[in-house]
Amino acid sequence: MLRRQMLTQLGCMNALMLTGVSSAVSQLPKKPIRIGQIGVGHPHASKLGVYRSSPDYEVVGIVEPNIDLRKRFEDQAPYRDLSWMTLDQLLQTQGLEAVLVETPVRDLLSSAEKCILAGKHVHVDKPAGSSLPQWRKLLAEAEKKSLLVQMGYMYRYNPGFLLLKEMLQKGWLGDIFEIHTVMSKTIDDASRKELTEFKGGIFFELACHVLDLVVAILGKPSSVQGVMRHSANKEDKLIDNGLAILSYPRAIATVKSSAIEFNGNERRHLVVIGTEGTFHIQPLDNPSVQLTLSQARGEYKKGVQQIALPKFPRYVADAEDMAKIIRKEKRSDFSYQHDLDVQEILLQACGMNLE
Repeated sequence: MLRRQMLTQLGCMNALMLTGVSSAVSQLPKKPIRIGQIGVGHPHASKLGVYRSSPDYEVVGIVEPNIDLRKRFEDQAPYRDLSWMTLDQLLQTQGLEAVLVETPVRDLLSSAEKCILAGKHVHVDKPAGSSLPQWRKLLAEAEKKSLLVQMGYMYRYNPGFLLLKEMLQKGWLGDIFEIHTVMSKTIDDASRKELTEFKGGIFFELACHVLDLVVAILGKPSSVQGVMRHSANKEDKLIDNGLAILSYPRAIATVKSSAIEFNGNERRHLVVIGTEGTFHIQPLDNPSVQLTLSQARGEYKKGVQQIALPKFPRYVADAEDMAKIIRKEKRSDFSYQHDLDVQEILLQACGMNLE
């Protein structure tokens, strides 16, 4: 009996020791993920600074074949003192696991394809090029190799959107029958000239951020109608005012984007309306929520209330999520099919070719 008690006690002690060792190991600093970037030509390319500041990453270098672009940006904080290299040099860097693809939109997919073929995870900025077949092929190859393709849509980890997702999962808003979202700004003449490259103009360049959220909530629509207009009194004929109407069996969603709204950033919003409540985030870049409920839910009262949210720094949560996925600590919240659907809907709304 005494021997049995001693063995039991020893077993408990060993278990406690192993638990302590496991806990200690889990507290050890994680090895940084080696990452690089292709391009400085995308408007969001400076996000590299987030990765340089993160303990999750080691930025090994950057690629920019355009010498003029390199000279213009190399002394700016996100790129200063980095190793500038060729694409082959980057992809052959020992231990490289992921690449940020931040080229002009026309080159995003060709650059990302090379990374996927080299077995690297990618963060691809938006929108996902103009060729749906090329995007479909890239996603299929990434899925085949179990590689992450993370899109550079800005609001996926917005605290307002995360709270909305929680309420939707709990059913607090009832059956969703309407979504309305706006993503606008004003742009200068040089930017207008650049955007004329793509048929959808500002809608193609900007609306994809909020279209991503609509599809995350309602899925792929049964039909898409685009209303694209040139509204400014300018000769460039840019589509600077666009609307997409997404039809679902029991819901309608509208996505609006313009390049001519004064202080448009402050009116960027997402409104989700259900039979039991309305959830309104505005502005998206510094989120605040107005919540209306038909009855008290959890800590929230019946009726209208304002919800203050923490400051939302762009790309920080995206970088954190990417690290967790690469380390296999979680799965991506956005499927390959989701990203394919978003791009297909975007091209449909803009009247662009799907073949």
